[in-house]
Amino acid sequence: MHPTFSVIFLTTLIGVGQGLFLALFTEQSYSAANLLPAQDSAFYVNGSVIALLFMLAGLVAAIGHLGKPSYMLTRAWRGVTQWRTSWLSRELILMPLVMFLFFLYIVFHHFGIEIQWLGTDAVPNQLTLALGTLTTGAVFALFIATGMIYASVKFLQEWACSLTVFNYILLGGASGFTLAAGYSAYAAPELVPLYATWAIIITFAALITRGGSLIRNARLKHKSTIQSAIGVRHPHIQQKAMGMMGGSYNTREYFNGATVSFLKSVKWIFLVLVFPVPMLLLWLGMDGSKGLLMMAFVIQFIGLLFERWFFFAQANHPQNLYYQTV
Repeated sequence: MHPTFSVIFLTTLIGVGQGLFLALFTEQSYSAANLLPAQDSAFYVNGSVIALLFMLAGLVAAIGHLGKPSYMLTRAWRGVTQWRTSWLSRELILMPLVMFLFFLYIVFHHFGIEIQWLGTDAVPNQLTLALGTLTTGAVFALFIATGMIYASVKFLQEWACSLTVFNYILLGGASGFTLAAGYSAYAAPELVPLYATWAIIITFAALITRGGSLIRNARLKHKSTIQSAIGVRHPHIQQKAMGMMGGSYNTREYFNGATVSFLKSVKWIFLVLVFPVPMLLLWLGMDGSKGLLMMAFVIQFIGLLFERWFFFAQANHPQNLYYQTV
């Protein structure tokens, strides 16, 4: 497939925002259980604003994917009408819902809006904990919807796998917790070990699932052949030309134009940048080093851009069996 940079930035940016919120609410849950000291409202407000900004940046990036943005935006409501059968429609519903819940979480913390249903001596901050729990569910639902957009495409065998969904969840969570480690170095240094440790654990889990998908895709046996594509059973068939004077939608959108060696280079680049380098920097930055922790996030995010490009480029559309020469 031909990787589209607007979708690459959309999926990586919103992944960071979702992961960062999960990190913030993890700390609030720990403090509610008296496992960590409680933080002031500014910690949650500023962190959630950063998460919301990443979500907004992803939404802006998605506009570039529209053929005629001004025309499409006026008809965007039609995209949610197929929510019963379309994962894309579900994503279109969940994304603004998650952003709205982020906004409420910011407002409630900033203005100290609380309701103690269970009494003042029970768990503190019950309203924001309830809202955070609801938002966490919506965040995971958005992760699943985004991953299922690709995992549900059965004829693209590289995507049609449960590992696709797990990779979206874990890679987004890893980048969010890595950013949380850098953020806490400035806002709450005592939380750096918590976030850095969780970022390493989630990044390692993502390495296992992403490595598993790479191994699976390398062993794939495609159901179709060039013989079945054109209906000719001759054992030796080779296309010499694409059969037209110029390109077409098929040759532009379903080919990435990259060589095998280039794809391998991109694969090794993201494997190094997303996994071992950030984990090493996170481990070295456990003492609260702001530079190392922020460097870990920047390097990992750059690696995720390579990873997402490779994710799209690796998918081999069945029509490429027919258009072999472009």
